[in-house]
Amino acid sequence: MAERDPRNRTGRGPLLRGLAAAVLAAGMLVASAGPGNATGPATPASGAQFTPLTAAVMTEPTPFVATDGRTHISYELLTTSALPTSTSLRLDRVDVQDARTHRVVGSLSGQALADAANPVGDPLPGADGYTPAPPGPTPTVIPGSQKWVIWLDLVIDRGLPVPRALEHHLSGAVLTPSGPSAFEETVQTTRTSGTPPLNLDPPVRPGTWYSSESCCGNTHHRRGLAPINGRFYVPQRFAIDWYRVGEQGQTWEGDPTRLTSYLSYRQPVVAAAGGRVVEVQDGIPDNTPPVAPPVPPIEDTVGNHVTVEVAPGRYLLYAHMTPGSLRVREGDRVSSGQLLGLIGNSGNSTTPHLHFQVMTTPEFFPTDSPPFTFRRFSVVGQVEPRIWDDNLGLQPTGVLPITPSPYDGPHRAQYPLDREVLRF
Repeated sequence: MAERDPRNRTGRGPLLRGLAAAVLAAGMLVASAGPGNATGPATPASGAQFTPLTAAVMTEPTPFVATDGRTHISYELLTTSALPTSTSLRLDRVDVQDARTHRVVGSLSGQALADAANPVGDPLPGADGYTPAPPGPTPTVIPGSQKWVIWLDLVIDRGLPVPRALEHHLSGAVLTPSGPSAFEETVQTTRTSGTPPLNLDPPVRPGTWYSSESCCGNTHHRRGLAPINGRFYVPQRFAIDWYRVGEQGQTWEGDPTRLTSYLSYRQPVVAAAGGRVVEVQDGIPDNTPPVAPPVPPIEDTVGNHVTVEVAPGRYLLYAHMTPGSLRVREGDRVSSGQLLGLIGNSGNSTTPHLHFQVMTTPEFFPTDSPPFTFRRFSVVGQVEPRIWDDNLGLQPTGVLPITPSPYDGPHRAQYPLDREVLRF
């Protein structure tokens, strides 16, 4: 008996490949697709059909309340075109729906979609620049065989229910030689987390502080896609860079090339919650501001730092501290408000600040970045232009252009939005 071709164990391989090519070339209306390598449960398909895009959610979407008083859910949809390289598709719309009621809780189309989608190896313009990003090209065309990330930031008004599970409805057209052929697919049903974010004390001493590069816009924290050990992560999704602000709104005075000109420099870093110290790194020199230093080795990215385990699978990272200032060792137990060290400019840091976030692992690379809230603080203003680590010291003066915020006033158990000025 002749040996069966191992590439065609069912005897239907060539037929299946030909059928896939024919259907994808013609376009199709598709039903639910499974999760691929994503988190969350698979959705049983009501009818097996080929889908031009696959999709995977990269984290467990966790609802949190921000200073606007609304519930946010920020996460990513990693999509891959299953079409050949010769065939592109046009993605017209992404609707995120409540998986139970099918109520649309967020949509992206047109320019909004173009500004929230990019190939994985080609970051969105502006994420690491000094000026606002130029508008993305419309329509959103995904070449065959490419992998794109769609940055989803859902905002749910007060009083509306938060979905227990989300599904994603994608629609557009396969761009065939004979013309566009419409497709729709509902993919990647994903449960939202039922565990509330950690509610924390401030990681700095009382005073006025600028929360830079926090969620949810086009910042290097929110949209920092990192390939680590063969997988994609967004390790800084909800990280915040903290800068001390003076009575006149200044973050530095005098010569911006001197570390001591920055009000943040050598400010105390304190524990935002009690826990056990699981990692300490010291001895990395401070960088000279205000020009961005060369990218350090991966193990020195966060500079001198302290990591504290505060709950199972939850770790607080305090990063970029000045060398020789760390006051704890691995294995120490710390209480909320305890001194950990002093703010510096070590690691991948241009101007002195505290990088603070929650992690799911003891180490920064690789990790996931879940949201968190602070028990109490007051919003005292906001900064419209994007002033952050890499351009703070390049401003004409160190005074932030602080304007009133619609969210001025006291807040409890909320997450500070990007470029807000707070008083702890």
